[in-house]
Amino acid sequence: MSDQSREFLYKYLNNASPTGFEVTGQQIWLDYLKPYIDEQIIDVYGTAVGVINPDQSYKVVIEAHSDEIAWFVNYISDDGYIYVRRNGGSDAAIAPSMRVNLHTAKGTVPGVFGWPAIHVRDISKDQVPKVHELFIDVGALKKEEVLEMGIHVGTVVTFADGLTEMNNRYYVGRALDNRIGGYMIAEVARMLKENEVQLPYTLYIVNAVQEEIGLRGAEMIVRRLRPDLAICTDVTHDTQSPMYNKKEQGDMKCGNGPVICYGPAVQNNVRDMLIKVAEEKEIPFQRQAVSRSTGTDTDSFAYATEGVASALISLPLKYMHTTVETVHKDDVQNVIKLMYEVLLQLKGDEDYRYIK
Repeated sequence: MSDQSREFLYKYLNNASPTGFEVTGQQIWLDYLKPYIDEQIIDVYGTAVGVINPDQSYKVVIEAHSDEIAWFVNYISDDGYIYVRRNGGSDAAIAPSMRVNLHTAKGTVPGVFGWPAIHVRDISKDQVPKVHELFIDVGALKKEEVLEMGIHVGTVVTFADGLTEMNNRYYVGRALDNRIGGYMIAEVARMLKENEVQLPYTLYIVNAVQEEIGLRGAEMIVRRLRPDLAICTDVTHDTQSPMYNKKEQGDMKCGNGPVICYGPAVQNNVRDMLIKVAEEKEIPFQRQAVSRSTGTDTDSFAYATEGVASALISLPLKYMHTTVETVHKDDVQNVIKLMYEVLLQLKGDEDYRYIK
């Protein structure tokens, strides 16, 4: 990793980009990407696309999503406490005692998710808090003081934790799901440029918005781009830590390489091509089976138009939707390498249909 890549990684991961409010993160991403692309496309909801070798007949997408889970201010009490509702799959179980940032037109306001002390709770009856029980304290004594800070119903709230490293082996932080994906596809673009690769097709590097509430950004942009091939990346569960059941969730491990997905939305010939490249280039990989859907933007790329040959390369991650999401550095580099090598061997005339 170059110093420039590392600086981008930290700046991008530490920025807040909640679902529906991704613009600051998208700008950071585009600023990094611009030297490596020929054109850019921004749609009305904020999905950002870098274009390499535009106007070719064959079109390929590599894709990640840019948004992170968050909270919305839902109610402000007369005594200045703030109640919330989810924006995406935010976890009420981890919220108590967490530091937060409330993003207002006046700037960022710090706060905390408060919680009654253990001394005054009947801990024999303790259970996971319900969302409507959660409250944020911003140090205000009354509702009017909260409003004066620029906080109102609809203000978006994110956890305050940033990116760190652990044991020289892991990246740890919030929003690795899936801004680490945005980092990886940007690095692929950088490598193509620095190695002076001339692609025989148009490549779209897509950083989609609003994945966390139903794959909406991908659904919009695929209808606009109408690619011939889409290779998406997102995170998937490392199932090695306590309380996972491998018989139910599969057997994936951080450090064992990218995860290649099997499922209805994954086009089998594309998936087999990914495996062939991984084997030929000696890139370690793992396999995962899903049921009805991948639960990632792969589903939108596969189904939103007449059908796009799509596949998913996942990054194994511990503790999804917490503030300590954890990925292995080697896996990050191997996802980048696999996507890069796949792009190098494409001729730009591939026909992945099962019956021709």
